[in-house]
Amino acid sequence: MRPWVLMKQVGIAFDEHMVRFDDFSSDSSFKKTMAKLCPTGKVPVLADGNLMIWDSLAIVEYLAERFSSMHLWPQDTHARGLARSICAEMHSGFAALRAAYPMNIEASLPHSGELLLRDRAAVRNDLARIDQMWSSLLQSYGGPMLFGSYSIADAFFAPVVMRIKTYELPVSQSVGNYVQACLGTRGVEAWIREAMEEHDFRDFEEPYRLKPNSST
Repeated sequence: MRPWVLMKQVGIAFDEHMVRFDDFSSDSSFKKTMAKLCPTGKVPVLADGNLMIWDSLAIVEYLAERFSSMHLWPQDTHARGLARSICAEMHSGFAALRAAYPMNIEASLPHSGELLLRDRAAVRNDLARIDQMWSSLLQSYGGPMLFGSYSIADAFFAPVVMRIKTYELPVSQSVGNYVQACLGTRGVEAWIREAMEEHDFRDFEEPYRLKPNSST
């Protein structure tokens, strides 16, 4: 989601090639297809001519260099260093929150969100850290985005924004305002719109739901 949303937001043209996920096995059609493109066998992969770049953080760093005039990172040195720090933290952290709340664009699962927060301290800790981080940045840089204007940092946290929406996770007012601002950005709006048009429900991926558009 992150590189896709970033490129849509800032107007970098690209062709999207969707590889349908079939199952988790190493010999799945998905794995076989992706293994031809990158050694990890995972998405996303960015192809620029014969160059293949995998991993979302590597891709956005490449885009920042490739399109340097767009200033995808904050222009201020201090802010840029901080933005890279929080993106790295997102990239390697928040495992409890990500595992507890699978990202699902078209579902509404507030009851699941409430129960998991109640029962899992690690999830509460992850959400508290995100709220503290975002609140501090919004106060320091004045919003509406984390560093004032849109940057890679906002694209990198877009999946968390979607989880907060899907599971109706409780956040502070300033963070709630940021979530709404992110949902209204061109890149996220495009992601949501296209996701809603897919109608590709996989029951083995969503055992907590009986059918698409079910809230339980």
